Order: sequence, then C-alpha cells, then structure tokens
Amino acid sequence: MSAVSWLNSEAFTAFDQHIMWSDMIGNTIGLIALALGWRRSIWTWPAQFLSGVILVAAYSSANLSGGVGKQLLVIGVALWGWRQWQLGRRQAQDGSIAVRFASWRERALLLAGAVVGTLAVGGLFTLYPSLSWSPWADAYIFVGTLVAMVAQARGLVEFWFAWLLVDLVGVPLAFTSGLAFSGLVYVVYFALVLWGAYDWWQRSRASVKPAMEGAAA
Repeated sequence: MSAVSWLNSEAFTAFDQHIMWSDMIGNTIGLIALALGWRRSIWTWPAQFLSGVILVAAYSSANLSGGVGKQLLVIGVALWGWRQWQLGRRQAQDGSIAVRFASWRERALLLAGAVVGTLAVGGLFTLYPSLSWSPWADAYIFVGTLVAMVAQARGLVEFWFAWLLVDLVGVPLAFTSGLAFSGLVYVVYFALVLWGAYDWWQRSRASVKPAMEGAAA
C-alpha cells in the first residue's frame, strides 16, 4: 500500500461518519499550526506546510478541487510566510513578531482581492463542473484562505476575522463532503480564532501606546 493510499484509508468510524487518516492527521497538524500562530511562533509556517501536504490527499479523495487548490496555496504561502516572519524577527529589537490592525487601504485591497478572486475562481469551477461539485463554496474557501494567510504573514489582526468567515462555509461543506474530522476541527478552529483575535488585538494596542508616547515626547 502506498503512502497516499494509506492516508486516504479509513482510520475509524464515529457516529456513522468515516474518518480518514489524511483528514484526521492533516487537520490535527493544522490545529497545532493555528495555535502556534496565536502564540506568534514562527513554527506555525512549517506546521501549515505539512498540514497542506497531507490534506491535498484528503481533498483529492473527496473530489473537491477548491480544497486541493486551497492546500496548494497553503503550501506556497507557508513558505512565503516563513520568510516574512524571519525578516520581521530580525527587524524587531526583542525578536518577536509585531502585530497590528490593517490600514483602511490594506483592508480595501484584501476585500477587493477576496471578491474578485472568488468571482474568478467560482466562474472557472462553474465553467468546468468536473473541477468541483460545489463551485462557489469551494471558490470562497480557496480565496478566503489565501487572503487570511497573506494577512497573517503581514502580522495583521484581520487575519483572524478572515479565518472566521472561511470557517462559516468550511464547516458545513466539510461535513457534506464526507470529511467529518475537518468539520469537527473547524469547530475547534472557531474557538481558537476568537481567542487568537482577542490576544492579537490586545498586543496591537500595547504596541501602539509606546509609539504614541514617543511621538508626544
């Protein structure tokens, strides 16, 4: 049995839901990656990379091209995010990752990218139905994940809110696609995202105060 075949084999059954190894392992690592991101640990990026590699197998088995594309984006952006955070640590005096709220211009660019990207990818999936049985939901998750990871790489608090919006569609789609463990993990993601958003928001406020005090002096 090949590694891919084993990953896509059934690990166990719970509540009439068949849990695959790839779904379970990939999402567990993804959960760890999210927790590391909340802690602003640079190891969040290697964890996201590994999670993406494993989940490509899971989404391929469910014939969700958008999910596969999402994980390929996770792999690519994880490499870029690792580099961005490395540079950020070098520039910070204490070696930490600075977080902040996006400017209105940055928010507008992220929103515009999400809308245009979803329309483009959704249109592609609609034009080629074999790519996805749920084209618009798939496109929304595909593009939303990219927007969230770009915001995370730039240390923007809005990254957490982008993940929340992705989860609102990702949870029901995962369950209806037979990826029950993904659906369950998304619920845990939701709690972590709320916690992480609050933590980053507090840190962004703390970093603004010294800058304002310095300006006043």
